[in-house]
Amino acid sequence: MKSSPFSKDLRKTQTDAEALLWSKIRSRQLIQTKFRRQHPIPPYTVDFISAEKKLIIELDGGDHNKNEAKIYDKKRTEFLENKGYRVIRFWNSDILKNINGVMEVIYFNLSYPHPNPLPTSRAREIKE
Repeated sequence: MKSSPFSKDLRKTQTDAEALLWSKIRSRQLIQTKFRRQHPIPPYTVDFISAEKKLIIELDGGDHNKNEAKIYDKKRTEFLENKGYRVIRFWNSDILKNINGVMEVIYFNLSYPHPNPLPTSRAREIKE
């Protein structure tokens, strides 16, 4: 999928937490897994994705603690999970204060396959 101008702008204006995490996962540094950043999955753009492992990593700032943002994030996560992705979220402060712990969680999620790699609707079609 071609990158959008919006995605390119996000890559240029990344937060300190995004820059730190990207420095740890780019160029197949973690279990030889390729990640992309600010990747569009319409109608959304995800922070980091390994398409091969079907893993999305989202970083959240303080504004994600507001009720409206929680509702939006829940809807977004459900959409992505229905597409067959596993979504893990970290607070920006966790990235900046505990990058080793964050890397352990990412490593674990890459090491153990998604329990249901098919999108929910597709999995139901196969069972029927």
